[in-house]
Amino acid sequence: MRFLFLNFLMVCISSIGVQAQHEVQVGVIAFYNFENLFDTEDDPKNWGDNEFLADGLYNYTQEVYEQKLHNIATVLKDMAAEYTPDGPAVIGTAEVENSRVLTDLIKQPEIEGRYQFVHFDSRDRRGIDVALLYNPKYFKVISARSLKVDISKADRGKRTRDILFCSGIFAGDTLHFLINHWPSRRGGEAATAAFRHIAAAVCKKIADSLSASNPASKIIIMGDLNDDPVNTSITEVLKAKSGKKNLNPADLYNPWNRFYKKGYGTLSWDDRWNLFDQIIITGSFMKYHSKQWIYYKSEVFKKDYLLEKFGRYKGYPKRSFSNNQWNNGYSDHLPTMIYLVKEAD
Repeated sequence: MRFLFLNFLMVCISSIGVQAQHEVQVGVIAFYNFENLFDTEDDPKNWGDNEFLADGLYNYTQEVYEQKLHNIATVLKDMAAEYTPDGPAVIGTAEVENSRVLTDLIKQPEIEGRYQFVHFDSRDRRGIDVALLYNPKYFKVISARSLKVDISKADRGKRTRDILFCSGIFAGDTLHFLINHWPSRRGGEAATAAFRHIAAAVCKKIADSLSASNPASKIIIMGDLNDDPVNTSITEVLKAKSGKKNLNPADLYNPWNRFYKKGYGTLSWDDRWNLFDQIIITGSFMKYHSKQWIYYKSEVFKKDYLLEKFGRYKGYPKRSFSNNQWNNGYSDHLPTMIYLVKEAD
């Protein structure tokens, strides 16, 4: 089976010290925060959608909703297009209201027939969830469940998004995905750090359990972590390493540390870039095995049209709304991607 077709006649996989003069297959994994993808119907059980109604704060009409779906689908179509016309095989996402918005999204003409999805409703106080889009040509779901992040004791009974734990076969390899949207920094970074530590600990527990069962387990932790690669939720709780040397298969490797230190990010605030949208992998992806997927590179998807062209926020991600008015944008976050390669069959 040809997977995400690309002819690399000569590939230097320098990150793992292997010189490969072969045709290789490329698999693209992505994460994208959709920034408040709500439908236009009032859910009486969810007060968080009140702003996203025709008579709400954002004047969220059916026309606006349909345009937002089109804009997001355009981004998904363009991601990794130079490597594959099929785009990313697996996409983690955050800030979706329900399964309906995902159903409407995957029917958009730009990506129609490409994706299916896994989604569970969580008890988040804003009514937003994480989800996994996948192309069934390349990824077969084996199991999926929702993992609760219990911050109620630390945050006076408040609730946050669940973590989506999904395992499946990715063109021959078993991969495990943990899709995250950790608690926000609302109230201050330091004051809310403990909540993100709790979410990180849930991921770490699952990753350690999988690796204990099989040290070669291939695990991908991704999401809007509301922390940068240098924050303690990632460096101390997840214990993700920023260097490639001496990685054990069960170690977590975070390729985004070097991006962040060079000033690259996925969202802007107060004239400063943060890199909250990360894809962290186990060291098992760094060990060369013929015919198995290995890590190749990472990318912040930063096409020109995703950025504001004028005004105070020039150069920032072109978000959906500005001053409560429809901005015909995409998201306040930029997508991230990792590329996996293996020798072609």
